Amino acid sequence: MKARVPKNFGGGAPSNLQQLARQAQKMQEEMDSASTELEAKEYTAASGGEAVKVTVTGAMEVKSIDIKPEVVDPEDIEMLTDLVIAAVNEALRKAATEKEEVMTKISGGLNMPGLF
Repeated sequence: MKARVPKNFGGGAPSNLQQLARQAQKMQEEMDSASTELEAKEYTAASGGEAVKVTVTGAMEVKSIDIKPEVVDPEDIEMLTDLVIAAVNEALRKAATEKEEVMTKISGGLNMPGLF
């Protein structure tokens, strides 16, 4: 007795794989392009009522730190340090959040390790 193979079984598989591979390649290209754009973008955050402003790039590098002179107190370096840390962390969070949102939008929510 011979086993019956369902109609159209296997006939479309290679083209479906090729189509899937093309879609994955296109998604990777879109992600690479978006990543390059995001890395060049700048994100700014402030703390202490705008006393400390920090600008970072999408590549997670600090580009500038602006400190108002009136917040500089030689007797209270700890407060200034806290303000700088808070502003840097907020700017980095902004950059990371936007990158995650853009990549999720491109990938349609697929979790594909190694792509981004």
